[in-house]
Amino acid sequence: MFKTIAIVFGVLIAALLAYAASRPDSFRIERTARIEAPASEVFPLIVDLHKWREWSPYEKKDPAMRRHFRGPASGEGAIYEWEGDENVGVGRMEIVEAAEPSRVRIRLDFFRPFEAHNTADFVLQEQGGATQVTWAMYGPSPFMAKLMQVFFSMDGMVGPDFEAGLANLKAMAER
Repeated sequence: MFKTIAIVFGVLIAALLAYAASRPDSFRIERTARIEAPASEVFPLIVDLHKWREWSPYEKKDPAMRRHFRGPASGEGAIYEWEGDENVGVGRMEIVEAAEPSRVRIRLDFFRPFEAHNTADFVLQEQGGATQVTWAMYGPSPFMAKLMQVFFSMDGMVGPDFEAGLANLKAMAER
């Protein structure tokens, strides 16, 4: 009896691992919002990492988070590093492209609670005085990430944060 249970359990574990291995090798999470302000007013709120404290939902998850800025105040080469509790972990982001007023690309590195190296894009499309802002994050899905995604939806975990951040950005830009 014990041997049968062990075999069934082993087969289930093998099936789970095989299913995880078959998942896509990359992921993409994306949200979009319409902001009733020109791109020239929205862009500075994104490209200046010091301003993120006012609109990023991650800034509110750990009020005691330690922040470090390096490089230029904004634009390409601006770096923001953080160390926080289990809600925000430890990481670093660097603006690698700032095409005013239409795109900001960020290299995003997480070190704790797990290591991940992704890219975040903000694309701004002006539409008659308003701006459509798309916030996307994408990157590779190594095996452990694929295994986690069997049980947890990355889109379900990060998507609501992007929605909250875009809502905060909208409120700030439309003042």
